[in-house]
Amino acid sequence: MQNLKLMLQNVPLLTITSLGGLLLYTTGISIAWLLGSLFTASIISLFLKPGGKASRTNKGIHPYWRQIGQAILGIQLGQNLHFSSLNIFEDHFILISLMLLMSIAVALLSGMMLWHFSKASMITCLFGTTPGGMSAMPAIAEEAGANALVVSLIQTIRILFVIGTVPFIAGKVNNQLHINLPGSNHSYLEFFPLLWTFLLIIGSIIGVEMGKRLKLPAPWLVGSMIGASISQLFITYFYMNDASPFWPHIIVILAQVMIGASIGFQVKKEMFRGLGRIIYGGLATSFLMVTIMGSCSIWISKITQIPLVTCILAFAPGGIAEMASTSMALNADSTFVVTVQSLRLIAVLIIMPAMLKFISLQAPIKTDQ
Repeated sequence: MQNLKLMLQNVPLLTITSLGGLLLYTTGISIAWLLGSLFTASIISLFLKPGGKASRTNKGIHPYWRQIGQAILGIQLGQNLHFSSLNIFEDHFILISLMLLMSIAVALLSGMMLWHFSKASMITCLFGTTPGGMSAMPAIAEEAGANALVVSLIQTIRILFVIGTVPFIAGKVNNQLHINLPGSNHSYLEFFPLLWTFLLIIGSIIGVEMGKRLKLPAPWLVGSMIGASISQLFITYFYMNDASPFWPHIIVILAQVMIGASIGFQVKKEMFRGLGRIIYGGLATSFLMVTIMGSCSIWISKITQIPLVTCILAFAPGGIAEMASTSMALNADSTFVVTVQSLRLIAVLIIMPAMLKFISLQAPIKTDQ
């Protein structure tokens, strides 16, 4: 009940940030609702200090809003599951694995460059440039002795840079700016759309709970997607047709607003004080990572015949939820995008903490600002 009261206090803020999404939507820009909400929330967070009890720890709006948004996207992605995506991954497993290793290597290179350029310690810079998620990496970094605030800043800069540039690049490549909605094929369940939607939600909830217990990356998104996918495949198998749940487009818009606002409200003024070199270095390394991975995506697309827009989003150094939203907005293969992004995140969270700690112990000591 207390959490519900705190969440309701955030409704006015979410309404205001959604106006930014609406404004950007009128320009025809892809993933406008997420980007517009994010930029509006960032401005509010920087200048109006929307903290207070409603944000619990003065770090933005209640985290449940972002989790709900991710769960909604998970259901949306689960409805779009196609075995062709999994077949593509199986057919090109070696190349995709090499690309994932390449992205980790580029992150390490970027961290070394940032370390030499800034006054932060090596372990802080390495954790900051590693694409392991805005929520996961700062927590792991703090346990390893890094400056969690600086790590959060670098991670935020990279995510903002990626979702501020990659959707535009991918949109130009794809030349499509409309949302990819689930098909409305006729089926036996068309007479029971609300029942089918209820089954999807139940599958999503079960998937989220299993994702938490199995410690999956972004369990609210990945677990929800898996649970909804299993439900989708189950009903499709028995009725030999695609189901048509009640899933209006407004639900996806709300999810994008929730996720965009949650990210934007994490931006704080104190993150920028006395960190000029970190900010410039973070922007430079983000540009380097996007450029290298974008170039590699072109090469992978030519070899595998996977659509270029799908490759760009799958290997971009962004977050799972953000790239998933973009893939749906651009009609890319969202299942493939989420699968590749999830595998990289799993690899990062398993391999990188120990590797980064070992590297930092071998490096000269440099104290954080």
